[in-house]
Amino acid sequence: MEINTNFVDINNIKSNPIKNYKDLNTSKLEDDTLRKVTNDFESFFTQQLLDISLKSTKIAGEGSGSDIIKGMYTEALSRESTGTIGISDMLYNFLTERKK
Repeated sequence: MEINTNFVDINNIKSNPIKNYKDLNTSKLEDDTLRKVTNDFESFFTQQLLDISLKSTKIAGEGSGSDIIKGMYTEALSRESTGTIGISDMLYNFLTERKK
């Protein structure tokens, strides 16, 4: 896994770490991270709803592989629909209001 250090100049921090850590603005990074977490939660929640509602259907056929195909289908749908239902927006707004 690669660590993204584009938001911090490592050489500048090494020269004077105390001053630079105090001046480091992490609010944009925290907002982006919070947005990703809320989107991931919405995706997970959507997948759980789809898994439950499609449990007794034969949308992927019958047999041993149908559950795997259904799982892949619901995962793809939930990933693609992230941010469209509104759960992530409500959760993000709630958490940012509480943070202030």
